[in-house]
Amino acid sequence: MDSVDRRIIAALRTNGRVTYADLGRQVGLSASAVHERVGKLESSGVITGYHAVVDPRAIGLDVTALVGIHPTDTADDEDVAAALADLPEIESCYRVAGDEAFVVKVRVATVDDLERALNRLRRIQGVARTRSTVVLSTRFEGRPNSADPA
Repeated sequence: MDSVDRRIIAALRTNGRVTYADLGRQVGLSASAVHERVGKLESSGVITGYHAVVDPRAIGLDVTALVGIHPTDTADDEDVAAALADLPEIESCYRVAGDEAFVVKVRVATVDDLERALNRLRRIQGVARTRSTVVLSTRFEGRPNSADPA
């Protein structure tokens, strides 16, 4: 992957619906050359998909919480992660270093829904306890970072 690929990735992270022609103008290549490069980035697993960015509040998900999960001494991380994946309220799951084994992002409609989700989460085998932080407001989220470290 070279600097042109990194610029293509940065542009796609900003606007995944940009045309190959516009993308080519941004990086100084023809549309066909950009199309070929994007295809290679997709087939090699660098680009893993495209999706719509949706405002959670617009679809009724008004409550966001970050939940730290403390494992039991005998917990199997793979089993816990698989059980977490079964909870539809969990939007993201991160394996982390420290006292907690995982931090998950939970999105629900109401605080009552959050309580129910936390109760289900706490019943997962291998979860000793949780620590929840309710998000009051979001300043930014999911912004594309620079694909070029220079």
